[in-house]
Amino acid sequence: KLVLISNNCPPLRKSEIEYYAMLSKVGVHHYNGNNVDLGTACGNYFRVSCLSIIDPGDSDIIKSLPGDH
Repeated sequence: KLVLISNNCPPLRKSEIEYYAMLSKVGVHHYNGNNVDLGTACGNYFRVSCLSIIDPGDSDIIKSLPGDH
């Protein structure tokens, strides 16, 4: 459904993720923070440079992002 990428994800990995997301018609959101901030936002105590949301459940995270996701 959605892929979140931190702003300090390596450029090669970022372009790979964006390419595969485009092929599978999945939305990509560039998180405005580094991998430590993204990990903290997820409630984890480790770094997260890329996060995929497969099933949003009853949250409205996909509706709250700008664009057609």
